[in-house]
Amino acid sequence: MNFVEKFFNNQRHNVEKGGKYHWLRSTFDAFESFAFVSNRTASSGSHFRDAIDMKRAMIIVVIALVPAMLFGMFNVGYQHFLSHGEVVSFWTMFWYGFLKILPLIIVSYVVGLAIEFIFAQIRGEEVAEGYLVTGFIIPLICPPDVPLWQLAIAVAFAVVIGKEVFGGTGMNFLNPALVARAFLFFSYPAQMSGDMVWICDKSDAFSGATPLSQMMAGANVPTNSLFDMMTGLIPGSVGETSLIAILLGAIILLITNMASWRVMLSVFVGGAVMGIIFNIFGTNNYMQLPFYYHFVMGGFAFGAVFMATDPVTAAQTNKGKYIYGFLIGTMTVLIRVVNPAYPEGMMLAILLMNVFAPLIDYYVVQANINHRKKREKALLINK
Repeated sequence: MNFVEKFFNNQRHNVEKGGKYHWLRSTFDAFESFAFVSNRTASSGSHFRDAIDMKRAMIIVVIALVPAMLFGMFNVGYQHFLSHGEVVSFWTMFWYGFLKILPLIIVSYVVGLAIEFIFAQIRGEEVAEGYLVTGFIIPLICPPDVPLWQLAIAVAFAVVIGKEVFGGTGMNFLNPALVARAFLFFSYPAQMSGDMVWICDKSDAFSGATPLSQMMAGANVPTNSLFDMMTGLIPGSVGETSLIAILLGAIILLITNMASWRVMLSVFVGGAVMGIIFNIFGTNNYMQLPFYYHFVMGGFAFGAVFMATDPVTAAQTNKGKYIYGFLIGTMTVLIRVVNPAYPEGMMLAILLMNVFAPLIDYYVVQANINHRKKREKALLINK
């Protein structure tokens, strides 16, 4: 790596103030920070310092997403050859899915990072590493056959409107990946819904219906077995189908303290509570569906692990995290079962709770303040 370090050292004078390419300072810093650990620490008064920085944190989350991505690549190939009734090797399936998903990842990163770099240059700020995770998540929550030009527009909308207009990484109040997903869903519904979009080059004789769409159509239970839904061998978004792969990512996030267990747990508890309520009072097949089926259908698990736990857009107080996650879980199941026009509820539930997260934290803090005032008053009276 010495030659890389030497290259950066030789070019640094060109991007410093007065240099030939001084206007590219933010871009230069971004690439240097990506290649090496920065020697800069906090620029203002800090109470403590840690060895971890934004780059390390984002890379850990990306590593946690890798199992879902790899399985998604295999599943894309598996669903394609299954729809055509062809029996091929594991590597043939994986290679087919790899070639389908790689362009989505490239477009997501190229478009998103280009916009991030442009805004950083205009503002004269450093390029934040937050998009490393967002750019990885966006392809995983889309159908494998989404047109690349539509994905590019959605990414641009998410980065500009969902993030940069509010000040960039750490200032956005909506999850940028979900903003991109919502933009695609409401702008191009034909490419984001129906049985055709979840399987690449699907055979006409093959259904391709996801478990959620089967339940919306009135099925007693999905035709896919519970085992298939846990492993992920079902049609769906690229990275959302395998509960096992997602739980592997959850373990990595929890061990490294990169995500809140309070949010994860409360999302599943909220979904279970609402599912049980429907089981008790349900009058149709969907309401009578066992609550745990919701965990393995659609994007419930992926949303609970990777998007509801976003530290920027989630609640910040410990009590607030319980409330925030619980409401996401309950609303997801509620939207799925009650709204016949929208089979998946996780996206809308998280985006709605992103908006209310500051309000939840406000009331948690105010309740704590009022509790302390009452305790102080009681102590004064006792004296």
